[in-house]
Amino acid sequence: MRKHVGIVGTGIYIPEKRMTAKEIADATLGVWAEEAVITKLGIVEKPIPGDDDGTQEMGVKAGLDAIKNTGIDPKEIDLIICMGEEWKEYPLTTSGIYIQEKIGATNAWAIDVQQRCCTTVAALKMAKDMMLADDDLNCAMVVGGYRNGDFVDYTDKSMSMMYNLSAGGGAIILKKNYGKNELLGTHIMTDGSLSRDAGVEFGGTCNPITKENVDIAYKSLRLFDERHMKDRLNEVSMSNWIHCIDRAFEKSGVPKEDLGYLAVLHFKYSQHKYMVEFLGLNEDQSIYLKDYGHMGQVDQILSLHLALDQGKVIDGTVISMIAAGIGYAWAANVIKWGQIS
Repeated sequence: MRKHVGIVGTGIYIPEKRMTAKEIADATLGVWAEEAVITKLGIVEKPIPGDDDGTQEMGVKAGLDAIKNTGIDPKEIDLIICMGEEWKEYPLTTSGIYIQEKIGATNAWAIDVQQRCCTTVAALKMAKDMMLADDDLNCAMVVGGYRNGDFVDYTDKSMSMMYNLSAGGGAIILKKNYGKNELLGTHIMTDGSLSRDAGVEFGGTCNPITKENVDIAYKSLRLFDERHMKDRLNEVSMSNWIHCIDRAFEKSGVPKEDLGYLAVLHFKYSQHKYMVEFLGLNEDQSIYLKDYGHMGQVDQILSLHLALDQGKVIDGTVISMIAAGIGYAWAANVIKWGQIS
């Protein structure tokens, strides 16, 4: 059998606390109505972190869930790529190394990577390429947590695109020459003209947190250049996304018409519906994450996890994970579920 990398299984951690559409509407001070939050933004409710739901800890819980679900020995893991966010318990700690210790992956080495909400798709590509190039890497985990919703100011009208930010953790385990569930091609694009159109205003070296700004610093995820970001995304976003999908299928040697399930991040419902229909799918061939919100780069793992539980992905299903992240980045991959023929 030719060399390949297959998906062994997934793990998920979702906090118990919830923020409802009504609570989101109330937090906007009447700018958004509850019904509009549900129908336009596509949020019925979303998980938010509890007291013990740090970014790294949620990654640990998802990693342990993946180990439980797959039955692998954590000592089999050779590589951990953490896709968890930079907003975490302690700055300058390496989340992947912390997760490695807590899940018992004592034979692994770990590294953190970042591409905002594209990080999982990028990390899966990195893991696959590294495993195929290095004889010492046979089993990898892509894992991490997310709670960037902490920074959302719901009174900022321009931030409605990020009202869906939620909290959770995800993990996915890969094995070299696994014989099934093959991770095929991936294509990624980035546009540096958007690199500083959005971000957290306070807390870095340019604008340190001080006693004067501390009351707003932790709610300062903002659009720094709203007009440029929206104009540029309107100009290039959909075409870049379609290009990534097309190239991922070309690299995979699979006809795009074979697509059977779309694992897509949460965004407003009209955009979700358009994307599904544009790709020739019906809504049963994807899952709209209206009860989960947007867990950043966890979304693709969550979608696959739910699809497997609900029987939307079975042997023979061709899956595409698609993602986009501020910066700006677009990504797509192709996975063929089931035995490799």
